[in-house]
Amino acid sequence: MSTITTHVLDMTRGCPAAGIPVTLDFQMLEQEWKRVGTGVTDADGRVRTILDVGVVLTKGVYRLTFDVESYQPSFYPQVVLVFRVEHPQEHYHVPLLLGKFGYTTYRGS
Repeated sequence: MSTITTHVLDMTRGCPAAGIPVTLDFQMLEQEWKRVGTGVTDADGRVRTILDVGVVLTKGVYRLTFDVESYQPSFYPQVVLVFRVEHPQEHYHVPLLLGKFGYTTYRGS
């Protein structure tokens, strides 16, 4: 099944970041977003299923929002990743490597 997953690693502590609330939105119009999923990172820092039941992955622009402040006070209270799904039949894994004063991301496998 095609889907979107994520994984958060705490580079400061050297471990998975558990307990971070994550939301997934789909861009309807230029400034209009529709919530299509929510989740919380598990003990391994993963959200394995974020799309709400009944939501089918479609072509378009998506936004993952990580509530970092609820995990630890940091320079970035939220991390927002906006990405494009071109091939909805594929799996999109979008990891977040989190530091106290920075972060990075990439398309994983």
